Amino acid sequence: MTAFTPFHPGHDGLAKDASRYVDVASLPWKPTPTPGIEMKVLMQDDASGLLTALFRWQPGTQLPLHEHVEVEQTYVLEGSIVDDEGEVREGDYVWRPKGNRHLARSPGGALVLSFFLKPNRFLEGEHAGKELK
Repeated sequence: MTAFTPFHPGHDGLAKDASRYVDVASLPWKPTPTPGIEMKVLMQDDASGLLTALFRWQPGTQLPLHEHVEVEQTYVLEGSIVDDEGEVREGDYVWRPKGNRHLARSPGGALVLSFFLKPNRFLEGEHAGKELK
């Protein structure tokens, strides 16, 4: 069984099978490699790549071409995310299979909850070859 990083206050010393409660409002927004997109990490396992996070997209932000190394799931809380395959709007959900490649943008901004089995890999731009972390 994978050991999860106890990076939230109060998670150190918990039994491996104990629930982890996260005070999301008190978590800081941290920058991502893409200007205009910030994230709050809710759960992360560095060993496997598993990540659950809130992402806040500023209006007009574009995420460069990237590949989903494993399944990625996103639920849109506010706004919308658009790519060449379609648009996912507030209250809607999209999942992308392993190997999916796309550019994503948010013309009006967005707040999304995303679940990654492994980090995305950037394919273009200054972060080409790097993972979303």
